[in-house]
Parts: sequence; C-alpha cells; structure tokens
Amino acid sequence: MINAFSALMWNGFREARRNRITVIVGAFAIALVLSSSLVADVSVATLDRVVIDVGLGSMSIMLTILAIFLSSGMLSREIERRTIFLITPKPISRGLFLLAKLAGNMLTLLVLLAAMAVLFLLELQVYKTPVSSEQMLAIGMLWMELLVLSSFGFLMASFSGQVVSAVVTAGVFIAGHLSGDIYGLAQRSKTPSLQVLGRLVYYVLPNLERFNFRPQATYNISTPASEVFGSLAYGVVYSGVLLALAVIIFGRRDFK
Repeated sequence: MINAFSALMWNGFREARRNRITVIVGAFAIALVLSSSLVADVSVATLDRVVIDVGLGSMSIMLTILAIFLSSGMLSREIERRTIFLITPKPISRGLFLLAKLAGNMLTLLVLLAAMAVLFLLELQVYKTPVSSEQMLAIGMLWMELLVLSSFGFLMASFSGQVVSAVVTAGVFIAGHLSGDIYGLAQRSKTPSLQVLGRLVYYVLPNLERFNFRPQATYNISTPASEVFGSLAYGVVYSGVLLALAVIIFGRRDFK
C-alpha cells in the first residue's frame, strides 16, 4: 500500500510539474518576488518592510491561485481522461488514490514555495535586510494555508466538475480571510437571522487568517508559541475533516 501511495503521489507531482499552467504561474511568481526591489525604490525609508511585504504577498497570491487550479483539476482530469478506470480496478482504494493525489499536489506547492523562498532570502541579502524567524514562520504557515485550501478543493472535486470546484474554492479563500469581519458585522446586526448566518460562516468556513503571519514578519513582531501551535493544530484538524468527507464522497461517486 505504501508503494502504491508513493507511486501515485510522484505521478501526481510529475503531472503537475509538466502542466504549462504550473510553469507559467511559477515563473510569474518568481518575477513578482523580484519586482519587489522596484517597489522598494519608491519608499527608501521603509525599504525593508516593502521588500518583505511584497515578497511574501507575491508568494501568497500566486501559490493560492496555483493551489486552487491544481486541487480542483487533478481528479477531474483523471475522470475526463478515463485513466481512473485503469487504477480503481486494481487493489487501490479510491480513498488512497485521492490522498495520494493530494500529496502530489502539496509536494508541487512545497517545491515552488521553497524555490520562491530561496529567491526571497537572496533578495533580502542583496538589500541587507535582516532575515528573521518571523519571516520563516510566515512562509511555513503559508504552506499550511495551502493545505487547508487544497483539501477544500479536493472535497469539491470529489463530487463536482473542475470549474465549479475552482469557483467555490476561490470563494472560500476570500470568505476565509474575511470570516472574522463577517462575524463582527453580523453580530452588530439587529436581525437574528443575520447573526446566525454570521456565526455559521465563521465556524463552518476555514478561518484562513489564522495562517496569515505576514504582518508579524513585515513589522518583526514575535508570535507566541501557543498561537503558532494552535494554528497548526487547527489546520491539521480542519484539513483532516475535509479529507475524510472527500474520501467518503469520492468512494461513493458513480463515474458512469
């Protein structure tokens, strides 16, 4: 079973790596990271903050777009090409197939994140900007955010098409970063139904702001260990629940 999982994971990684969209988005992300030097020239007084903020923001935006594209399309492409029929008759469960594809997806994002992080750190060295643990933390927690987002994308792809999965996952990304604001606005409302809706959005949708440590990295603010481990635990548990649902739904799906 381990050998089958590993083979499927590497196959998913190679498929994502060969995909033209991955190459284009990866190259564009690198260009955005390097372009932060041009923005920094506009604000010499706050050069360090601008370089860090633009660099980390570029990673987040482009990797998020890539995560949505990959997570919503991997299963759909296997079904459309009918290649899944060559795999499922073998002693490989659909759940194992889905988890292996997710692992390949996350490996792809990890490699791209590492490449961008190296370029980002080199840029910091060029501008003599100190490298801090807060910057490393922000980069690491970005991968956890991508895991939660990809898990949701795979959940949607387990029962819907690529376009629907991508649109809904993108909406969850936006709502996940605004869930705290939505909750606060709903509680100020005098309409009970809106208050209930606000609480529902806050507790059901992923709170992606828990993985956003870019402000701390930009202003070099230390983060308590309890907050870091709490966010990690939240991400692992939430992703686990999403994947469990995806495995159940995908296992019962009729491909005919």
